Amino acid sequence: IMPRITHAVQVPLGAYGDYGSVNVADYVYLAADTVNKEEVVLTGKELLLVRNADGAGAHPITITSVNDEFGRTGNVASYSIGISEFAMFGPFKQPGWRQTDGKLYFEADNVNIEFAVIRLP
Repeated sequence: IMPRITHAVQVPLGAYGDYGSVNVADYVYLAADTVNKEEVVLTGKELLLVRNADGAGAHPITITSVNDEFGRTGNVASYSIGISEFAMFGPFKQPGWRQTDGKLYFEADNVNIEFAVIRLP
């Protein structure tokens, strides 16, 4: 089994950032790896942005939770992203979402699903 694909975190410049340069506020999506799946280091400030770049069909995504201090889980299981739609999840707090390796796990079943991870300042 190959390791999950670790996504680069993108951080907005914030309220007082220097927006005077071209593309400084842009962010990028990365296509889902349907074999190895996805992960990101979880600090508790992460938003997961998802888009379905497929013009032909909806596709599900899953975000895997863990037991929190009360034994609860709250997976986002098979959440359907419609044709050409966008979705936003989080921010994900560490209790209930942080895996034993310190990461958030997520996945999709189709490469037309694309993820961007934003870490709030």
